[in-house]
Amino acid sequence: MEKLTFTMENYLEAIYELSSSGQGVRMSDIAEKLGVTKASTNSAMSTLSEKGLITNEKYKEIFLTPAGLELAEFTSRKHHVIRKFFIDILKIDAAIADEDACSIEHVISIDSIHAMQEFLQKNEK
Repeated sequence: MEKLTFTMENYLEAIYELSSSGQGVRMSDIAEKLGVTKASTNSAMSTLSEKGLITNEKYKEIFLTPAGLELAEFTSRKHHVIRKFFIDILKIDAAIADEDACSIEHVISIDSIHAMQEFLQKNEK
């Protein structure tokens, strides 16, 4: 599958976070979480559905497919590692760390994420 845009990854991550209890997600909840319009969210859901990452029937809840879940979990994991590294190691304010992690998670290599994880684990001992 071709790489998703930053925006599409953010939508996937939002669905993942909102559906953590296994429930479906409403379009209005996604729009609210991301601070975007319902029209933008609807367009994004169409794109994610075409790519096979969500199931999205009109006027029904949105669910991640197995492929969508895997990609959303991966993106979320990167976000949390970067955020934790910034807060625990670099002592960056949590709000700034969260915002920066959201930007960086889309472009950082898996090697860099692994290095951060190893550093955090060594630092915790």
